[in-house]
Amino acid sequence: MESAPTVRFCRLRPEADADLPLPRYMTPLAAGMDICAAVSQPLTLAPGAILLIPTGFAMALPPGYEAQIRPRSGLAAHHGIGLINSPGTIDADYRGEVQIPLINLGKTPFTVHRGDRIAQMVINRICQVRVQLTTRLEETARSAGGFGHTGA
Repeated sequence: MESAPTVRFCRLRPEADADLPLPRYMTPLAAGMDICAAVSQPLTLAPGAILLIPTGFAMALPPGYEAQIRPRSGLAAHHGIGLINSPGTIDADYRGEVQIPLINLGKTPFTVHRGDRIAQMVINRICQVRVQLTTRLEETARSAGGFGHTGA
């Protein structure tokens, strides 16, 4: 088994955010690391509202990897809280603060408190492909069948 890649994290406000955990796996077999809100005071999302929530950290992914930011299922199921661009991708060359674009799809206001687990981050290996222009594509059993082609 190959060794796990290393992701380096940097606290952007070390004194102010020392109380917040860095992203971490909550169970031994978890696919995603939970990310906490680094808000200085509670922020309320009205139904339909979008807020960019700071995390207080930046990171350096190794070349050939991306981080996907995904909603937490409990927040989605119980409160209607999701991510406006789910999943969001963080590229290996980005070094700014990771921020989470929450949206309230629920019917009641939702308040984000300091340290709340607001999203999860999954690290994936990626590849960049070569682009080749052609005048024809080979046929498949599906061919141009689109949305709903294989059933409901």
